[in-house]
Amino acid sequence: MKYYSLNHTSPKVNFKTAVVNGLAPDKGLYFPENITPIAKEFIDNIDNYSNEEIAYEAIKQFVGDEIPKAVLQEIIAETLSFDFPVVNLEQNIGSLELFHGPTMAFKDVGARFMARCLGYFNKNSTEEVTVLVATSGDTGGAVANGFLGVKGVEVVILYPSGKVSDIQEKQLTTLDKNITALEVAGVFDDCQDMVKTAFLDNEISRTLTSANSINIARWLPQMFYFFFAYKQIHNQHKEIVFSVPSGNFGNICAGIMAQKLGLPIKQFIASTNINDTIPNYLVKGKYEPKPSKATISNAMDVGNPSNFVRIQELFNQDINALKQVFSSYSFTDNETKEAMKAIYKNSNYITDPHGAVGYLGLQKYGLKNNDFGMFLETAHPVKFLDIVEQTLNVKLPIPNQIKSVLDKEKKAIKISSYQELKDFLNN
Repeated sequence: MKYYSLNHTSPKVNFKTAVVNGLAPDKGLYFPENITPIAKEFIDNIDNYSNEEIAYEAIKQFVGDEIPKAVLQEIIAETLSFDFPVVNLEQNIGSLELFHGPTMAFKDVGARFMARCLGYFNKNSTEEVTVLVATSGDTGGAVANGFLGVKGVEVVILYPSGKVSDIQEKQLTTLDKNITALEVAGVFDDCQDMVKTAFLDNEISRTLTSANSINIARWLPQMFYFFFAYKQIHNQHKEIVFSVPSGNFGNICAGIMAQKLGLPIKQFIASTNINDTIPNYLVKGKYEPKPSKATISNAMDVGNPSNFVRIQELFNQDINALKQVFSSYSFTDNETKEAMKAIYKNSNYITDPHGAVGYLGLQKYGLKNNDFGMFLETAHPVKFLDIVEQTLNVKLPIPNQIKSVLDKEKKAIKISSYQELKDFLNN
């Protein structure tokens, strides 16, 4: 498999080069040259296969012969060492829970898969790679946990001061070893701009790669969720609608990739908070990114989602073709809180703010009689402890994965400018 840059001025590369580089030399996102659908017989009989077998079938063409089959299967098995249940809430609505991994966020899968791929590629190298990543919340903890102790890899995580939850901050600032956290005076977009600038800066002496969903090894494994969900409900013979809480749009883009591989999905809904760049694009037909605004669903506080260019590529830049299977709606914090209350009252189910936004997307879309809608519950509610407990007037038990970091000392370096980041990387 070859990958080309979506800026179209860099040479095509193999999977390894795309993973190690993160971005193409022309700073475009990498995109696979071909997408070959999986055999219909496999998908029709998907419940005969394990999650590991399904994941291997979905990802193998994108890895090619860069990683031996046995090694890739081992990477997948280590990546998928937890469950991905669909929990039925209403007659035609379910929650796809993606928070059963080590940091209790959906990003555990992509981070673990990428860390193991990079570890394999780097195992005989004497050159150290620095993973530079910006986070609006859960990416930082998942990347830190996934890469902890990986040989030849240093991880530098930028996060916006005061804009992530206390638990999220603990998860990315307490690990030590090869993980360094930089606390940025600003918002997520400032962190992301610093990271993008660093990749453009020829004066930085380190070899940099990204672990945001712009990296194909972080992005592509997110396809797995949609296959696992389909496996659980396909015998109901319903039309499937996924509502995906969306910030940088990597997760929903991976879902569309699963659809292109042959998974029968009727509709995707990109549910956002008030950072409504994509809902506005679908209405106006003009892409107008803007500064992000802080909300209670902070992982979606993104004003210029990086992965939307991949979604446009999947539909050949044709907005009308995109609209056939893709909707997008935005919701306020008040609407989010009311949704959390309604779900708890009607189903005795606790969602985090992101999952509640996903639920609202299904409500706005309007499911038909033969539809089954799934919203992605992307993080455990405890990661947003204050807002969940205040909104629902409940006391949440603290899972073991979270207890293990609460009493650890936060270690972060405060920065407020790109020059400070550059100085840190060079020193």
